[in-house]
Amino acid sequence: VQLQAFGGGLVQAGGSLRLSCETSRRTFTSYATDSMAWFRQAPGKEREFVASIHRSGGSTYYADSVKGRFTISRDNDKNTVYLQMNRLKPDDTGVYYCAATTVPGTSEERLYPYWGQGTQVTVSS
Repeated sequence: VQLQAFGGGLVQAGGSLRLSCETSRRTFTSYATDSMAWFRQAPGKEREFVASIHRSGGSTYYADSVKGRFTISRDNDKNTVYLQMNRLKPDDTGVYYCAATTVPGTSEERLYPYWGQGTQVTVSS
């Protein structure tokens, strides 16, 4: 299972970015990606859960710190999961990773066996 995350960059506080996580059609339709998520790791901190979405797209989960600002979505025709990030804050700075699991609705990092490379998001004040 290969996941490719991109879309990071440098943005001012209050701005927006959209991250994308792509994979192959075969992977995207397999059970391995029944649930997909975004995690992030700030400098000097442990990696933390940001948001997840089930295959159907109807079930989404968010960390409290991003509720109301971030939106996770899934385009099954493009084999892509997105993270729309609005009203960004300096605390949102970090490396963002996409991940996949067969376990629905979980925020536990240890339950995600498949990971993409990270994409850097930097929010300046």
